[in-house]
Amino acid sequence: MYSPTITPEEIESFDLAVFPGRIGVISTTGRDFKNAIKHLKEQRLLGFDTETKPVFQANAPRHGTALLQLSSETDAFLFRLNHIGLPEELAEILADPSITKIGAAVNDDIHGLQRHRYFEAGRFMDLQQFGSRYGIEEKSVRKMSAIILQLKVSKAQQCSNWEAARLSPEQQQYAATDAWICLKMYKKLLASESIIK
Repeated sequence: MYSPTITPEEIESFDLAVFPGRIGVISTTGRDFKNAIKHLKEQRLLGFDTETKPVFQANAPRHGTALLQLSSETDAFLFRLNHIGLPEELAEILADPSITKIGAAVNDDIHGLQRHRYFEAGRFMDLQQFGSRYGIEEKSVRKMSAIILQLKVSKAQQCSNWEAARLSPEQQQYAATDAWICLKMYKKLLASESIIK
């Protein structure tokens, strides 16, 4: 049903993926944080991603995970871990086996998060592995999104400074879209499975 691979030219022909909902940037553990936790705990499926400030010098030490993105269909929350660490309430969501967290190459992200606070990872779905069940050979979010949703994901902000004093609107939209698009891909694959059956 799905093409195993895709060309850069094909990707460019698709519309740009843009998260359509509310974006919350969480830099403290105050009211906005508590409201975000409440919303996320009510979900059964969440898009998931992280961002780290890039290193441009060879042999320089890597930075810690700066941002955790969790997205429902309507709300994306960007937790600035370089400001708040990984609070227990957030770690509990990551450990909760009743909430499926969907991302790509999730093991690296989980290990980065566990350096902030250890948690037992509960019910993470890796789209790279899940997509292979449908014959999809591509592993990048950009290529998988094009194959599954016919949408292209911009990577323009990927190497920006995720520890900046303020995240730009472009960074916020990029980070929210990266998590949300994983949720959309997973739901589309599940829906196509029921159609096939």
